[in-house]
Amino acid sequence: MKWYEKIGAGLFEPDRSVSSGEKIFFKFFELFVVVYTIKFSWEWAIYTQLRNVEVVRPLGIANYLDVSLLFHYNLSLILAGLITVLIALCFFRKGPKWLYMVVLVFFHLLHVTRYSQGEIPHSQNLIGMSVFCLAIGTWFFPGKNNMPRFVMGSIIFFIGLGYTSAFFSKLIGTGINWYDGRHLWLWISEKSIDILSREGVYQPNILQQMILGSTGFASLILLFGWLTELIGFTMWWKKIRPYTTTLLIAMHFGITLTMNIRFDAFVMQLVLVGYPWYKIIDRHIKTAPSFVERWI
Repeated sequence: MKWYEKIGAGLFEPDRSVSSGEKIFFKFFELFVVVYTIKFSWEWAIYTQLRNVEVVRPLGIANYLDVSLLFHYNLSLILAGLITVLIALCFFRKGPKWLYMVVLVFFHLLHVTRYSQGEIPHSQNLIGMSVFCLAIGTWFFPGKNNMPRFVMGSIIFFIGLGYTSAFFSKLIGTGINWYDGRHLWLWISEKSIDILSREGVYQPNILQQMILGSTGFASLILLFGWLTELIGFTMWWKKIRPYTTTLLIAMHFGITLTMNIRFDAFVMQLVLVGYPWYKIIDRHIKTAPSFVERWI
């Protein structure tokens, strides 16, 4: 078996039949994506309607379309409503197979409209990527035996690729000295300004105090996170995946504790895709409910 075949086998497990637990868990995971897609859509639409006044930083499709039109006439709210209706139809498998692709385009349009002002968070991108995988899966891999395995495998592939790419992006952009603890000092200081301006008070926690008191300790923290990103691609192999996922979750908790940057939806999605939860379901349920079979 060639190396790329081993990766494909680890991601999609073509030789193993799809179990009832896997089908049930897949619908639960899809519901998670649907709920967060609706949540983000309305948050973006309300923010856009109330605060956006001009396009500062065009992203994605905003480089070709004037998204400032969505700042007015409640168009962003209408788009959020359309996304809500369409993704509900997708979840219940009503309508054409390509309907998820329409949701993806609308979701992306609303995303680039909201974040035409600047900073882009991570969790929203991972939900968007999951919608993309669902769109490809429902259109080209329909059926209860193919679609769940393709969607979950492709999401894991992109997550692993994203982390490892992040390692090399830092290496190319900053060089081997990226893990210098003084960089972490700078980032903690920058975030403290954000917190101070938002809450009126800032008090570093115990971990931040330890980091600010020792360059060596700060460097070790950054090195751990950097090397964890490097091995992100090992999620592609089933046996290693839970251990890599645990390290990645620990890294995100470290980022939250050191720089006050939260990845709530991102970490929850890591927890869902990184561990074989379907095995627990299979121990208690032998047959998937008929509505699960019908909605896959």
